[in-house]
Amino acid sequence: MKKILPALFLFLMMTALPAFAQKDKPAYQLFTKTGKSIKYGKMLDGLKEADVVLFGEQHNDPIAHWLQLELAKDLHKAHQQNFALGAEMFEADVQLVLNEYLAGQVPENNFEQESRPWVNYKTDYKPLVRYAKDSNVPFVATNVPRRYAAAVAAGSLASLDKVSADGKKYFAPLPVKVDMDLPGYKNMLAMFGSSTHGNTKSQNIVQAQALKDATMAHFILGEVKGGKKMLHFNGAYHSDNFEGIGWYLKQGNSQLKTLTITTVLQGDLEKLAEEHNNKADFILVVPASMTRTY
Repeated sequence: MKKILPALFLFLMMTALPAFAQKDKPAYQLFTKTGKSIKYGKMLDGLKEADVVLFGEQHNDPIAHWLQLELAKDLHKAHQQNFALGAEMFEADVQLVLNEYLAGQVPENNFEQESRPWVNYKTDYKPLVRYAKDSNVPFVATNVPRRYAAAVAAGSLASLDKVSADGKKYFAPLPVKVDMDLPGYKNMLAMFGSSTHGNTKSQNIVQAQALKDATMAHFILGEVKGGKKMLHFNGAYHSDNFEGIGWYLKQGNSQLKTLTITTVLQGDLEKLAEEHNNKADFILVVPASMTRTY
């Protein structure tokens, strides 16, 4: 009987292991661009070597926003004073009030009133801005003011020729080159109506997207020229497939080392779906069932 009990216990434990394993609920998984699973620490080692890290997010994904904050802390620790944050979520013409808030010159409520923050600012981006403030890290508003993007969407990039010299400080220098053959832009053309039939409206929408990409790249390059390593936050579409911002960064500095992260949703976290291969240098996979911030 004494011999039977240990054997029975071992048998019960072995049969129970699958049940225990099924209860594991990972919040995310990281993969390389080739679909190989990778740990955060190993990814961090690679990102430390980059001049620019483009973190492509799904705007309402809580896991991506949490990981952005953790990555900001770790890259700041690595680069110290030679580090800056940048974000699509702030437009270039609010840089002054952003700087004033970071320097403690204006109250937080005034900053939030005047900086035109996104609707999910308090849940998703406020922790990043507060970290920058508390840690004395520069935070760059990289996006084009929406009035100029709207003007391009309505009347093409030619509409920017009439903008004043002061206004032109807030977007990439003209003329902005747009390669309509880039897959991302071609997909946008298909989404809004093929340009092959003279659909200038869809071309204008793509030009507005390109203006955003070019402007974000322009302000990122300004920080890099000043000796900063930058972690930049943007919607995944602006950097997926090494296009968008990354394409313009390469046009401005072909020697720049840029690494990208993208965020995708999957029902299964064990293996990267083939459709996401080569979408970025690192792929953050979040459960499709993850709660949203809005």
